[in-house]
Amino acid sequence: MTLRFADCQLDLDARRLLRGAREIHLSPKAFDLLRLLIESRPRAIAKSELLERIWPGVFVTDGNLASVISEIRGGVGDPARRPRIVRTVHAFGYAFVAEIAGGDLDRNASAVPTAGTLWFVLGRRRFPLGDGEHIVGREPEAAVWLDSPKVSRHHARITVDGVSAILQDLDSKNGVFVRGERVAAPRALESGDEIRIGPISLLFRVVSPQMSTEAEAMPFRRD
Repeated sequence: MTLRFADCQLDLDARRLLRGAREIHLSPKAFDLLRLLIESRPRAIAKSELLERIWPGVFVTDGNLASVISEIRGGVGDPARRPRIVRTVHAFGYAFVAEIAGGDLDRNASAVPTAGTLWFVLGRRRFPLGDGEHIVGREPEAAVWLDSPKVSRHHARITVDGVSAILQDLDSKNGVFVRGERVAAPRALESGDEIRIGPISLLFRVVSPQMSTEAEAMPFRRD
């Protein structure tokens, strides 16, 4: 499977990275980390999670992680001061932010949610929502990161418990709207609700394990 981003091509099966016509040789850890960031996009992954998943059972430090991130950036041509592929989330971790084409791994753009999961959908982007509290806002560390000057840094909070979700406005300047109605108090969401955060519209989706397949209506036949 080959994925394309910026001027790079990443062949996951052959474990090859091409930048233009030149092959870039990444270390095994760097390749695994790059793949993990791509598969998890646009979610920012905490350093602790990256360390646990890339170096399972091995004691390493943030310095090891920073070194591998630097190797990835050097390989794909992504300057650390003005990144356009791997974003540093200050005091938290990293996120893959470049657009991806090719293959069928455009997971946050086209993945089908698994049963029992909740999602915010923004165009071709997907924001999975697990149990607990999630901040929606302009702050880079936000679970649902919306990069707009009309979105507050901590604009709203969504609290998830199983397949139920409560949305609350965090005293934002431009408001939170559900189905066109401004949210004045914590509000339970339903699958299919359209959420507006400032000027940005999101769709809320739930795939519940209790959902059954709907039968398609059969055309009426007259014998």
